[in-house]
Amino acid sequence: MFTHCSLAALILVLTLHDQVHTGEIVGGREVAPHSRPYMVFLELKKSNGNTTYCDGFLVNEHFVMTAAHCEASSYKVFLGLHDYKNRRSVQIVTVDETNAFPHEGYDKMSSKNDIMLLKLHPKAEFNKNVTSIALAGRDDVPKSCAVLGWGKTENGKASDVLREVNVKLTDTKFCAKEKKYCSKGTTGPSNGDSGGPLVCECGKAYGVVSGSHQNTYGYMMIPEYRDWIDCVLKHNSFDDISLNDLI
Repeated sequence: MFTHCSLAALILVLTLHDQVHTGEIVGGREVAPHSRPYMVFLELKKSNGNTTYCDGFLVNEHFVMTAAHCEASSYKVFLGLHDYKNRRSVQIVTVDETNAFPHEGYDKMSSKNDIMLLKLHPKAEFNKNVTSIALAGRDDVPKSCAVLGWGKTENGKASDVLREVNVKLTDTKFCAKEKKYCSKGTTGPSNGDSGGPLVCECGKAYGVVSGSHQNTYGYMMIPEYRDWIDCVLKHNSFDDISLNDLI
């Protein structure tokens, strides 16, 4: 159970999220290359010309899910990446801001509804290194979860390879009210890779890395956003379907 001070700290960091980078895998381990083929590395070009980075994950051939605070003027999407220094056979798709769909209720000050979908054009080419991950539904209960990313490690340097760390979810009224899962401890996501998935034992994505502060981590609850997700996917995929697909 979080203390009052821990909750206050989390509220503060979510309010000031522009000053906090999330997604660092602290205390984790390198995963086997391409064993998480749904993972996506995002290079963000901001309106001020700066370049930053986030994570994401494929929900189908057309869409990547990430955090809404990863909004940018344009996105370079790396599919099938394991080692950033070895990008042979990696698919790279550029996405502009017109194909970014942050939740319409996203609030930068409070970090509410911190979830976004990016539409790929051309669509991802699925193969042994690139595929989607199933999303948790309302009746699914998360157990034995982990988060993944290319962010900074304990030495303060970004990881070139994809890493993963187990996290233990805690049950709090504050997190539930904010439509978040929360975990607490000395290991988890922190600096560098917001938008990565919270993946649980059934192999489904349950959450999106949103914010962290003082060993408290928040993940947007995917089951609570299934109606919104399904709506975006349904109404923004048709223009990539060819006439041959309709015959």
